[in-house]
Amino acid sequence: MRIRLALTALLAAVLTVAGCHRPAGATLQAGQPISIGELAGLLGLRISESSPTHVTLKNSANTVMLFTYTGGKVYVNARPLGTVGEVERIGGQVYVPRALASQIRSAMQTSILPGISPRPPSGSVVIDAGHGGKDPGATSCIGFYEKTVNLAVARKVTYLLQQKGFKAVMTRDGDTFIELEERAVVANRYDADLFVSIHADSSPSSSTRGFTIYVSRSPSWSSRQAAGAIAKSLAKTGIDNRGTQNADYRVLVQTRGPAVLIELGYLSNQREAELLRDSSFQNRLAQAIADGISDFLD
Repeated sequence: MRIRLALTALLAAVLTVAGCHRPAGATLQAGQPISIGELAGLLGLRISESSPTHVTLKNSANTVMLFTYTGGKVYVNARPLGTVGEVERIGGQVYVPRALASQIRSAMQTSILPGISPRPPSGSVVIDAGHGGKDPGATSCIGFYEKTVNLAVARKVTYLLQQKGFKAVMTRDGDTFIELEERAVVANRYDADLFVSIHADSSPSSSTRGFTIYVSRSPSWSSRQAAGAIAKSLAKTGIDNRGTQNADYRVLVQTRGPAVLIELGYLSNQREAELLRDSSFQNRLAQAIADGISDFLD
């Protein structure tokens, strides 16, 4: 009897250890979390970069970025796929929902030749709709939030650029909060030819009006050229041009390529607030921004 009990205890201990140290490639039950390493293995990818905020997985044809905090986004070949979902950290490992594997796989592409990575198309642009989610930005004098204008114009700009044949990627395509660092990381990871952050301004004075374009305090020549091209085009919409100014906003200084930030007009000015809320005027602004970007990249 004692021998049988001892064998039973030994078997339970072996099963417990086996459960803690799952063999590579073992099938997980639906709904269980999966480690980033296991996710990479299932997708035929390798971990090329890992930080406290994001992980990059790669193979010859694909680049997958996961922002490893709950609610962070997943990007597959520069295209936003959705949110990561619940993230767990156990014993130094990061775990994500297993369902991500099939979602990412469906968005991946195969390389044309083994070992050869397709070159990204030229003219890639990252369009950043400022604020979002829990960060509404400025509130207009007629009662709407800046984040809604930013997103509406950013979506229109992205569509117009895609119609022109450019590869345009949005940092957010919904009312979600994204850290400033994440916005720059997306532009850097995909070597964007231009990063454009779209905002609307506010002032204590209701008479202040006009659009402003910002570059960093030590901007590249390309950033200045992009700002000039967009300003020239935006001036045709009828909004006053307040010129190009310098400011070390994080999205400008942490983006390695050319980067500009546009303040479309003043939400504290009633006339401009009404214009910025109007869909047809948003179309004019978006067309002007897309034309300016096109002029810079062509």
